[in-house]
Amino acid sequence: MPISFEKAFSIHDDAMIMRARRSSILASNIANADTPNYKARDINFKAVLSSMQQSQPGDTLKLAGTHRNHMSMASSKMNPTIQYRNPLHASLDGNTVDSHVEQAKFTENALQYQTSFTFLNGRIQGIVSALKGE
Repeated sequence: MPISFEKAFSIHDDAMIMRARRSSILASNIANADTPNYKARDINFKAVLSSMQQSQPGDTLKLAGTHRNHMSMASSKMNPTIQYRNPLHASLDGNTVDSHVEQAKFTENALQYQTSFTFLNGRIQGIVSALKGE
């Protein structure tokens, strides 16, 4: 009986990829907290996750390999729309980054990334144990 990694990993592998991308966007917001006219951005993670669950099995985005040693793989049906965050407080210089909000969102995202990583690690260990016959 073949192992279905898509079923074994559930949505957590896709969630980790999306959380890594969101992490870089939030880090960019934090880095530009003092840049005039910089607009804070974010990904609506719930909307992306629900669209991933509704997509068809063949709806994958192919990644281009730029080196012969790259593994060929398809990314996970993800093409999120990056949205601008509405500021809580108006800024005179046009910057919409609130450092406290961005740091809290970054920390929350990192914690959720670690949760998905721990879940996937447990699943992989279970598959390895099953293959070894333990």
